[in-house]
Amino acid sequence: MRFTKMEGAGNDYIFINGLEEKVEDPAALSVKMSRPHLGCGSDGLIIILPSDVADFRMEVYNRDGSDGQMCGNGIRCLGKYCYDRGLIRQTAFTVEAGGGIKRLQCLLKDGAVDGVRVDMGQPVLDGISIPSTVANEPVVGFPLVVRGRKWPVTLVNMGNPHAVIMVDDLETAPVAAVGAALERDPVFPERTNIEFVVVQSPERIAMRVWERGAGETLACGTGACAAVVACVLNGFSGRMADVDLLGGALRVEWCEQDNHVYMTGPAVFVYDGVWLQ
Repeated sequence: MRFTKMEGAGNDYIFINGLEEKVEDPAALSVKMSRPHLGCGSDGLIIILPSDVADFRMEVYNRDGSDGQMCGNGIRCLGKYCYDRGLIRQTAFTVEAGGGIKRLQCLLKDGAVDGVRVDMGQPVLDGISIPSTVANEPVVGFPLVVRGRKWPVTLVNMGNPHAVIMVDDLETAPVAAVGAALERDPVFPERTNIEFVVVQSPERIAMRVWERGAGETLACGTGACAAVVACVLNGFSGRMADVDLLGGALRVEWCEQDNHVYMTGPAVFVYDGVWLQ
């Protein structure tokens, strides 16, 4: 089975063209292929499929085989794959993902996709719809106790659930310990992604992320979007900000006119391969 490994800001995924290849058990395949040393090593698996309501449909599976629902870095890579590999001729097209339709605009350099701008839709701020057990809208600074300390979280759904925490220092932030505990906290019935954020200025923030089903990754596109929304709700940033992640930078805008979040960032081919197992 042919596959392609791609990365966006260091968030790496294995892509399979489901228009040509058939995947019998994508959850199990994601676990096998994502393993370092014994597989390709990745944050998960993305399958490109046909859609009845958009140009393409994206299925996302986390490293542990769970349903990723939506992936911001992955959808940018999908945009590059579809345009550069000739699956579509238009630089603007739609993808069914995360329970909605995402609109992509491919940004070209020398005839190839150098970056992608994605309309990520409106953020969901109702606590029950995140989903969580907190019946507030929005959920801003809600205290959750981990290891004897209260962590104020702001909840945002960007096609998948996020809990954003403001911290003073990213290097000393307990991403693994607190992230792993909060991911599976009873307040989140479908688990959640955790962002640890430092506000550097109203136009720039820095972030580390613990992704559900994957652990700490170098970047998370939906997480970057959630982080900017959370910073706006807390009064810490403007509606457009650059987000510095371990694997690179993304630009995020929460547009006041249409309430949509727009994310712009890179997409890169790593290699093509054939899976023999």
